[in-house]
Amino acid sequence: MVKAVVTGAGGRMGGKIISLISATEGINVVGAVEVTGHPIIGCDIGQGLGLGETGVLACDKLADCIDQADVVIDFTSHESSLNYLKIARQKNRAIVIGSTGFTESEMREIKKLAKNTRCLLSPNMSVGVNVMLKVLEYCAEILKDDYDIEIVEAHHHLKKDAPSGTALQMAKVICEKRGCNIEETLVYSRRGLIGERTKKEIGIQTIRAGDIAGDHTVIFGGAGERLEFIHRAHNRDNFARGAIRAAQWIVNQKNGLYDMQDVLGLREKKSKGKKI
Repeated sequence: MVKAVVTGAGGRMGGKIISLISATEGINVVGAVEVTGHPIIGCDIGQGLGLGETGVLACDKLADCIDQADVVIDFTSHESSLNYLKIARQKNRAIVIGSTGFTESEMREIKKLAKNTRCLLSPNMSVGVNVMLKVLEYCAEILKDDYDIEIVEAHHHLKKDAPSGTALQMAKVICEKRGCNIEETLVYSRRGLIGERTKKEIGIQTIRAGDIAGDHTVIFGGAGERLEFIHRAHNRDNFARGAIRAAQWIVNQKNGLYDMQDVLGLREKKSKGKKI
């Protein structure tokens, strides 16, 4: 049985993860964390979720409940996630992070910390999105610069970072296959007299409206035709299920930094070649 601590337990994702864990075999919640002063602190995490009494009380410090856990599941903010990773490393516990918006310096620190603990970091835990990433790699390698690429992402009006981590990950895998520098390739907005579109650029457009859980569209536009790949999340369940699957997987791995491509076995393996 995998024992998990869920951070951000009073939030939308935290509550969803806790609810789905209660209906998942092989994993249970042994701790819940929220920010100091949150109404859920000191309360049974089953209250308000329709789970009945669980015997697990929410606390405001990860250090107070991490000792009894195998893994931490974290969907909070990039600042909080980095602090939780530091605690997980100190306590030799695995951690699954679904937060986005990390700066370059934060990512360098994450990679350094992951050398001494098991960390799974993914901007999107959805199985469908990660399959789509693999498809985008394949298409980018074949179509190269002959097709213009545009990415459109839409999320709820409460999302704080833009563009989404998923959109950036999509751009990253495409750039890697096209052999281009992502910083020099991405165009985040267009306005006014901008001239002709270059073959190298990849446009990313951001929409924030209502309660959209997450929509991503990638367009490969060629002469006389176009390919469109669309993923729409109807709710947060798919993200939560992916995170739970990742938590059950990461506890049995060696120290290192992983993502959902590793969990799903989609990571491209280097060919050793055949002996002739």
